[in-house]
Amino acid sequence: MLNPSRLELARRRRGWTKAKLARMIEVSPRSISAYESGEKQPSEPTLGQLGEKLGFPLSFFVGEDIEVVSTEAASFRSLARMTSSQRDQALGAGTLALLLDDWIEANFNRPAPNIPTIDSTRPDQAALAVRAEWTLGIRPIKNMVHLLEMHGVRVFSLDEKGREVDAFSFWRDTRPYVLLNTMKSAEHSRFDAAHELGHLVLHLDGTHGREAEHEANQFASAFLMPSASILAAGLQHSNLSTLVRRKREWGVSVVALIYRLHSVGLLSDWQYRSLFIEASKKGYRTDEPKPAQHEKSQVFDKIFEHMRSTGMSRRDLADAVDLRVEDVDRLLFGLVMLPAGGSGSTSSTLPTRGHLRLV
Repeated sequence: MLNPSRLELARRRRGWTKAKLARMIEVSPRSISAYESGEKQPSEPTLGQLGEKLGFPLSFFVGEDIEVVSTEAASFRSLARMTSSQRDQALGAGTLALLLDDWIEANFNRPAPNIPTIDSTRPDQAALAVRAEWTLGIRPIKNMVHLLEMHGVRVFSLDEKGREVDAFSFWRDTRPYVLLNTMKSAEHSRFDAAHELGHLVLHLDGTHGREAEHEANQFASAFLMPSASILAAGLQHSNLSTLVRRKREWGVSVVALIYRLHSVGLLSDWQYRSLFIEASKKGYRTDEPKPAQHEKSQVFDKIFEHMRSTGMSRRDLADAVDLRVEDVDRLLFGLVMLPAGGSGSTSSTLPTRGHLRLV
């Protein structure tokens, strides 16, 4: 029998209204409402159409209830700019990530969550406290995704095409989750990762709103570019070309570096405005100069390596969580390390429980 909550999730993940889904399968919107409320079960041919049009295996629709990520639980990077459809699609991705995460949890040992509880109310001080707790000193962070995974954060990717959806984070019991939009520049994605870490550290009580976003931005800026590191870099008289070249030392955008130089007092208000205007005219706010490579997940890399050794393909994994291969890929940073089908494998058994050693 159709699980109504799974049908609603599938529809929202695709960003469709009930009216649009009704048109696609040639039924009335009232019928879709009845299916999603549990008032009525679709016929077998109609259920087949729902799966085909929405792009979900039929097995997905008849599974158990799914724990849905709610708007109240998620800290969105830019909720004010998002449409309700974009928000629903992003939350749908988060919910599907939980299905995949449950499979990973059942088959692999990962680092336990280690997100410090910081008493300081100042975001920059909290950033330094986390760096101290994680023994990072003031050195640049080579890979934000690896760092989060080493400390137990479950990191998944979004490939939403709209610029309105940057990233979001949430807690599920004691497990922290971060979803990053990998369609943005690598520098943008790294800052988003640090921003979401800020939410996990500073806003455990679920605080949302403009002030919370501002605090998370301050945390990210200080976490990626500690003041001691910035002050020692000798950038106070730099022009824009120099900053474009030097930004790679911290793995940040040139605009983020300009902002940080101003916040630590190395740029006057006039210098800050001049550099910001020049960067804007060159299009650097949306098109990052000398872009870095996107970061990948160390956890998924090791999971795929283990799967390969057991003869398990990405399709086997997708079948295990009742999703299409494409939907699994969208959550895994586009790592294409296994054949989509079972070609070349003699077995599709699930891997034995493995330990992921992250370095």
